[in-house]
Amino acid sequence: MARILGVDIPRNKAMKIALQSLYGVGPKVAMDVLAASAIDPNKSSNDITEEEVQLIRKHLEEGHVVEGDLRREIGLNIKRLKDMACYRGVRHRKSLPVRGQRTHTNARTRKGPAVAIAGKKSIKSLK
Repeated sequence: MARILGVDIPRNKAMKIALQSLYGVGPKVAMDVLAASAIDPNKSSNDITEEEVQLIRKHLEEGHVVEGDLRREIGLNIKRLKDMACYRGVRHRKSLPVRGQRTHTNARTRKGPAVAIAGKKSIKSLK
């Protein structure tokens, strides 16, 4: 099993798919790296040699921000927004959607599970 940038590449997958297990590597970046390394995108991750792994690692480190560096960069960007107290930073701080989505009925992923309001009772008509 090959390790690239501290991540184990999955076995029995085409290299164009296996490289996407790295954080920050999508279909386009995976194909670009494989083309620059002159590796067949449909080659199985089991059949890759150590020299090819070194080529892939070299191209990823030179031309792309991936894994820990990308996570750190994103975290610092969010921290900067929070410190500025701009609108997006305040939304991050309150764990609400940042990009203008509605919150009245949706946004359960961002807001977390629904919590019942204690003591709220339905109003019944008096007859």
